[in-house]
Amino acid sequence: MRSYISSTPAVARRRRSALALLATSTGAAVVVIISGTIGGLRINTTPSEPLGLWRVAPLDRPVQVGDMVFVCPPQTDAISEGVKRGYLRWGLCPGGFGPLIKTVAAVAGQRIDVASAITIDGRRIANSNLVAQDGLGRRLRPYSGGTIPSGFLFLHSPFPGSWDSRYFGPVPASGVLGLAKQVLTYAP
Repeated sequence: MRSYISSTPAVARRRRSALALLATSTGAAVVVIISGTIGGLRINTTPSEPLGLWRVAPLDRPVQVGDMVFVCPPQTDAISEGVKRGYLRWGLCPGGFGPLIKTVAAVAGQRIDVASAITIDGRRIANSNLVAQDGLGRRLRPYSGGTIPSGFLFLHSPFPGSWDSRYFGPVPASGVLGLAKQVLTYAP
């Protein structure tokens, strides 16, 4: 039988270990938050682009076709539907969701045609086939197509299940936070 007195040092050691673990975890969380805020670091948890740590790099020129960007999409009906369905993760964009990482496929003045795949100014975009439903069998409504208005961008990801402008349409260029640069990522 153990006495209370003889177990006190063991209890004290366990408490110190628990407190040290808590302090270390809290410190690590603070470092990640500060790094994310100051260093522009973000974690991508969606398969549309490689998973892992990314950096928001400043953009000191107009957005161009081919740029991979972080963007906060507007609060439209299509985006609200995406939030309800869980296509968007929690984050700091207006509306409470995280920024998307997408490639700019078209800019203002370019023509988007939607059929079984996307064509921009008459050229079919690789890996742009549309799907009729998501992985849970819910119907997906494609963007109707048209000319990209001034100040807007058409976003794309080559991932077959990506939820991008094929479904929610062009987004305001003002929502671009910066270029998306991989830091420590992996493709599953």
